Amino acid sequence: MKSELQKAIDGELFNAIDPEIQQITIRTKRLLRQLNDCDYADAEGKRRIIEQLFGSVGERIHIDVDFHCEYGVNIHMADWVFVNMNCTFIDNSRIDIGSHVLIGSDVKIYTATHPVNAKERMLPGGGWTVYAKAVRIEDGVWIGGGAVILPGVTIGRNAVIGAGAVVTKDIPANAVAVGNPARVIRYQEG
Repeated sequence: MKSELQKAIDGELFNAIDPEIQQITIRTKRLLRQLNDCDYADAEGKRRIIEQLFGSVGERIHIDVDFHCEYGVNIHMADWVFVNMNCTFIDNSRIDIGSHVLIGSDVKIYTATHPVNAKERMLPGGGWTVYAKAVRIEDGVWIGGGAVILPGVTIGRNAVIGAGAVVTKDIPANAVAVGNPARVIRYQEG
């Protein structure tokens, strides 16, 4: 039988108040407190916390504070990733971030969503159902400040997402996308 976390990763409906999920969340919130309270100049200390928090991390990762996430274990970063201040990653499913990625301040990446139908969304006796869709950000991407990346989106290699954009569908490689919903306005050489 699948765990609720595995159901989340697989994109199936899962119970967000499952005891295992709650324990993961508690662990994550404690690590986030340590990360956000860590001395800004303590690169080694921050690295140790990030390695405990995320599923995998490459070299030269910078996570500015305050940073927030749901489980942490579903976040996977390659090399040379810069995440600016006040970002939130809701990682009920995988968030894969390639190499040489810049993520601006206040960016939100969501994998979790809920059924639109209220009867499907609410659990008998309280709580709600959730399902999640993985997000993939390929190498060389720049995401401008305040952008929102919605569940199931892939942002192609070397794409640029304009500040404040709401990305509701895949963005091709080398595209520049802006607006709400984000739309491709041009392509650049890759």
